[in-house]
Amino acid sequence: MSNPVQNFIEERKQRVNSNASNEELKKAAGAFNLASNKAQYSYNFSWMGRPIIQYPQDMIAMQEIIWDLKPDLIIETGIAHGGSLIFYASLLELIGNGEVLGIDIDIREHNKIEIENHPMFKRIKMIQGSSVSQETVDKVAEVAKDKNKVLVLLDSNHTHEHVLQELKLYSPFVTKGSYLVCFDTIVEDLPNDYLPGRAWGQGDNPKTAVWAFLESNPDFEIDSNIDNKLLISVGPQGYLKRK
Repeated sequence: MSNPVQNFIEERKQRVNSNASNEELKKAAGAFNLASNKAQYSYNFSWMGRPIIQYPQDMIAMQEIIWDLKPDLIIETGIAHGGSLIFYASLLELIGNGEVLGIDIDIREHNKIEIENHPMFKRIKMIQGSSVSQETVDKVAEVAKDKNKVLVLLDSNHTHEHVLQELKLYSPFVTKGSYLVCFDTIVEDLPNDYLPGRAWGQGDNPKTAVWAFLESNPDFEIDSNIDNKLLISVGPQGYLKRK
């Protein structure tokens, strides 16, 4: 007997897979990725009152991952205005378990106040310090030591060297079946002058760091299903699943 729920899931799977060879759709998505990054499109959105600086497509992808995994701990490097911390905390609040740990070298006081006064702060902890310092990593290890499912998201300094250090330092926290997500891999696909004054560009960015990391870390792989699903994203080839 036909199962309509499973039929829908299978149809969606086939449709997503077909995106990999849909040149018209990929070309349109690529054009939007380029134009929207130049226009700083990701700065236009908030979650529960806090600027999130993410593409809605990536937010949906993270929602799917978090709902499926139901992690005990989400670690994110890079806090900015705190919108992503609030977003992940709100999903964990709906699930009824878990906490978010945010790390930033400079948690600005006005953002810190807004985050701490938010209703979702009850599921958030923050560490101020360099994400690649041993002191910070030791603090993260203390928080993560008793957690069964850990998800790691990297979204701080986007240079190759920094991201590669983060990948090496934070990948051990990722539990099997979970994800190590590296945002702003899109930089490799954009012109070097798309946003002047940045320390990263083609050949020196999160995607090149991901490529280098994967060469010596076969227990992680790019989840191409997410790339084929989103098409519009700041994290192409950045959704790494631990086998």
